[in-house]
Amino acid sequence: MKTFDQLVADASKGIQEWMPWDLQSALEQAPDLLMIDVREADEFQRMHIKGSLSIPRGILEAASEYGFDETEPRLADARAQQVIVICRSGRRSCLAADTLKQLGFAQAISLKTGLRGWNDADAELIDEQQNLLDGDVAEVYLAPKVVAP
Repeated sequence: MKTFDQLVADASKGIQEWMPWDLQSALEQAPDLLMIDVREADEFQRMHIKGSLSIPRGILEAASEYGFDETEPRLADARAQQVIVICRSGRRSCLAADTLKQLGFAQAISLKTGLRGWNDADAELIDEQQNLLDGDVAEVYLAPKVVAP
């Protein structure tokens, strides 16, 4: 049996990962870069990177193909372009990027360190009303809630 961290480590071997500054640079060159946030809807509403789409990991496969209620056309049409996958810590996004690669998305890229690293790099996060969030407030929310004994 594998642990969550082992699954993530295995998935990371077959995908590309960007650090937050890599994504910031890419967004300067291509502000319409496709970014999908695979956290749950309530997490996305609380805070996210401006321009990212909410596609929870639980519906990722259906969202990436036509013919499903969950289909997200921007994602379904993106098999030949870069798709940046985002989560809180970089673990769910790593697994999701690996899944996208298996589905034919050759340029699925996980944001290493996730929104925690994005916030640590003083990059902007917004809420569901498009309001800019204070980085210190975001840090408290993004911190792990349960730690090993």
